[in-house]
Amino acid sequence: MSHRELFCVQGLPVFQNKMFADSASALACPTGDMQLVQDDDTGLIFNAAFDTNLLQYDADYQNEQACSGVFRQHLDDVQAIIHRHFADNTLLEVGCGKGYFLEVLQQAGYQVTGIDPAYQGDNPSMIKACFTADSGLTADALILRHVLEHIADPVAFLRALALANGGKGQIYIEVPCVDWIMERRAWFDIFYEHVNYFRLADFHRLFGTVYDSGRVFGGQYLYVVAELASLQTPVCQTQDRVQFPSDFLADINRFAALANNQRTAIWGGASKGVIFALYLQRAGVTVDWVIDINTAKQHKFIAGTGLQVSAPDEAISNLQAGDCIFVMNSNYLPEIIAATHNQFTYLQVDHREF
Repeated sequence: MSHRELFCVQGLPVFQNKMFADSASALACPTGDMQLVQDDDTGLIFNAAFDTNLLQYDADYQNEQACSGVFRQHLDDVQAIIHRHFADNTLLEVGCGKGYFLEVLQQAGYQVTGIDPAYQGDNPSMIKACFTADSGLTADALILRHVLEHIADPVAFLRALALANGGKGQIYIEVPCVDWIMERRAWFDIFYEHVNYFRLADFHRLFGTVYDSGRVFGGQYLYVVAELASLQTPVCQTQDRVQFPSDFLADINRFAALANNQRTAIWGGASKGVIFALYLQRAGVTVDWVIDINTAKQHKFIAGTGLQVSAPDEAISNLQAGDCIFVMNSNYLPEIIAATHNQFTYLQVDHREF
């Protein structure tokens, strides 16, 4: 297999969404390197230095975003796509996480089963396990939301899904959009948990029959609805070659200079915030606060920097009017401004406008 190198960084925490009980454990977290490459034959983009043995998903993995009304609206949009294509179908959600979206579908009347090793709860429709080809789970349609970017061999995994489902059925796939990452120079969206980085064109080469595709969540995510039986090995054409931006990391020093001049908070203690804090620390900046509305993250510590996550009220009481809040995801800006009574300086790191 030959490939072309796009981007490299060393010593990233292998888990961005795993929470730690104390700072020392968070600082001692396992790390891995990122060697982002594009395969010459398939055109797929992945981390050539990825080692799947470093990752073990368990109950300390916290990636539930549905605490936010903005994200719940996104899930409503996804449900509308599901309904458009899968009405009256039985559903299987592979990688259902904590089960929020699955329960949304159940409340809407769908017959749906979920499987995920990080599941916590007692819903009998959810199975706490990793999906395997011999899991014995089948459905009219499959849902794969924010799973495929974590899988070392995504084509083989999709083949296993198709085989387990009798080679038939449709599939809804949702993943981060690497075109958005490159357009916004969103270096805080390149992290070890994500071994794959997809474009819409990749899915149109992966499936011979695509019923629907596009971007959602402000362009940050891709979705595709495709026929499982049409899965094929993608073939890279000249137009599929990625032009990775040479100035991808150029904004780090600008962010660091802003953070050095005032007390600083990061709003978002998930993947983006973990990587943003790590790069700032490497640039010599100490972040004062990491804020997250997810109660499962609060008072715990993030990987790489060992910073503690605070609830909004705790951080706000220690900040002064005009202090800087780095907003990790501009989709949440109105929600953040409302929660903080518009009294701080809000810097949208994915807009590159300040």
